[in-house]
Amino acid sequence: MHCIRRIADDLLYVGGNDRRLAKFENLFPLPKGVSYNAYLMLDEKTVLLDTVDHAVADVFFENLREGLAGRTLDYVVVQHMEPDHAATLALLIERYPGVTVVCSAIAKKMIGQFFGEIPNLTVQTVCDGDTLAVGSRALTFVSAPMVHWPEVIVTYDPKGRTLFSADAFGTFGALGGNLYADEVDFEREWLPEARRYYANIVGKYGTQVQAMLRKIAHLPIERICSLHGPIWRKHVAWYMDKYHKWSAYEPEETGVLIVCGTVYGHTQNAAEALAGRLADRGARVALYDASVVDVGELLAETWRYSHIVLACATYNAGIFPAMETYLLDCKAHALQNRTFALLENGSWAPAAAAGIRKIIGEMKNTTMLEPPVNIRSTLRPEQAAELDALAAQIVPEMRNTSAPVLVNEAPMVDNNALFKVSYGLFVLTARDGAKDNGCIINTVNQITNMPNRFVVSVNKLNYTHDMMVKAGEFNISVLSRSVDFGLFQRFGYQSGRTADKFAGYAGAARAANGVLYLTENCNALISCKTVSTHDYDTHTLFVVDLTEARILNDEPSVTYDDYFTHIKPKPQPPEKAVKGFRCKICGYIYEADTLPDDYICPVCKHPASDFEPIGFEPAEAKKSKGFRCKICGYIYEGDTLPPDYICPVCKHPASDFEPVL
Repeated sequence: MHCIRRIADDLLYVGGNDRRLAKFENLFPLPKGVSYNAYLMLDEKTVLLDTVDHAVADVFFENLREGLAGRTLDYVVVQHMEPDHAATLALLIERYPGVTVVCSAIAKKMIGQFFGEIPNLTVQTVCDGDTLAVGSRALTFVSAPMVHWPEVIVTYDPKGRTLFSADAFGTFGALGGNLYADEVDFEREWLPEARRYYANIVGKYGTQVQAMLRKIAHLPIERICSLHGPIWRKHVAWYMDKYHKWSAYEPEETGVLIVCGTVYGHTQNAAEALAGRLADRGARVALYDASVVDVGELLAETWRYSHIVLACATYNAGIFPAMETYLLDCKAHALQNRTFALLENGSWAPAAAAGIRKIIGEMKNTTMLEPPVNIRSTLRPEQAAELDALAAQIVPEMRNTSAPVLVNEAPMVDNNALFKVSYGLFVLTARDGAKDNGCIINTVNQITNMPNRFVVSVNKLNYTHDMMVKAGEFNISVLSRSVDFGLFQRFGYQSGRTADKFAGYAGAARAANGVLYLTENCNALISCKTVSTHDYDTHTLFVVDLTEARILNDEPSVTYDDYFTHIKPKPQPPEKAVKGFRCKICGYIYEADTLPDDYICPVCKHPASDFEPIGFEPAEAKKSKGFRCKICGYIYEGDTLPPDYICPVCKHPASDFEPVL
């Protein structure tokens, strides 16, 4: 029996789940199984996005046959050649001999490596920016080398605003009927597995992940379809922000991870004594025994926390083996930007600390707190002060820094204080003849209930404002928390004077007044008729009577704070200026003035001939002067930035730009 799931009218889920596999890549335990996702697009041409592992081949081919419903398969996009996604590729070509394989040049080479000569093989190679017209859409391909193999591409569907992201944004865990991340408690039930997947599978390649994120930053993404785990259709920006943090090696949380390597329990006792002191100071603490907890889970928790305490016994004049394995794994995955502290135990010749310092010293941007706490066999009562001092170093005591109010202090206006006033968020829609339009507003308030009368404030720069003045009737769609940033891009980051905001948008219907309202991502409709208007410089205040009001669903309303906290993409730091040589295959950067002729890339093993110089600008080269978009990095060159300027890449306003010299 097939297990197809319909994502959209022309997009099907045709993958499967494996709950029997003990270890992913024969390394990482799978207590909750794993999904192998594949997607079938039904346009004028049929497009399969990736195949699956042999473990779910039967259900995959049954799903594919049912989904095609007698149609031929025109294309299979191979985004990633790892066998958990491409093991059934040769079987697919055998069953659908007319199919064209779309992949990167490196993937084409790998097809031969995995399968040898395949009869009827037709390959179309693509690279950054290439497109594939399949009917009502042209798929766009973005190269993503080393996320997490060198051949990887991701695919963007502009019609569905969908990113098919290969292994990026994936997670361990089999799908249990709920196909979408918003159908489960993702943060509680799935985020640990997503973090574990990222840290262990992708974590080493943070630089390459950052490069991919910059490439897709300008795309209006409303849906992410990864090759593992649930599909994202809401709160996409929240999950992308996790990837920004993880790939920049930024701690996800301020807290303390204690990893313990103990033989007889004495080192663990010291670790627990420190943990209690840290907790008393208000720290969030997690303590694990390196001999009991899988090293992959320890690595994921290391990605999570800002401070790591290593409580380690000396073993054979060195580091306790389980602790050494953990530290070497951290180093191999390029862990950075963490603060470490040490508890060392040694009965007669303590040596663990020296070995630990050596490994950590080989990691980038790490700090070691000194001095360590040195234990001889067992923690002595007189060492309590040492534990207190270490805890104080890790979590400095909070001090009352509040200053008295100065009565004669000159009054001031801090505009940031205004953001503490919370608002709802709404889509205001109006109609002028045959023209429909809408915009985002945040000021809708009820002022009387007999009759039901509201005030609505609208900026005069909005095209919808002019339509409201002319027509006198309009609708307000009350946005709910399911709303994603793509809707704000559609209705808030483009002008109705130059764009049809409802083009290709299916989530709307007409109210009794003939004006469109939103049927998706909102919980109520309010139709209004203008009673009077009041001019307030930049805005017009409309006093209105209600003509219709309906509840559409029971979802909570979204607030201005929700928008800034969970929906709007976080500004990303500008890319660090680097001088050196970049591998054209995987993106690895060797920072130096010269590259040795016999140099081999430590990531993809390609030679020096595959490197290109970066950052070697002529001394007389003039640096750009202007304003940088804090969201995507685009630079507007000029002495002044127009107040109504909109970023041509990510469509953010002038308020999201910062000056650069």
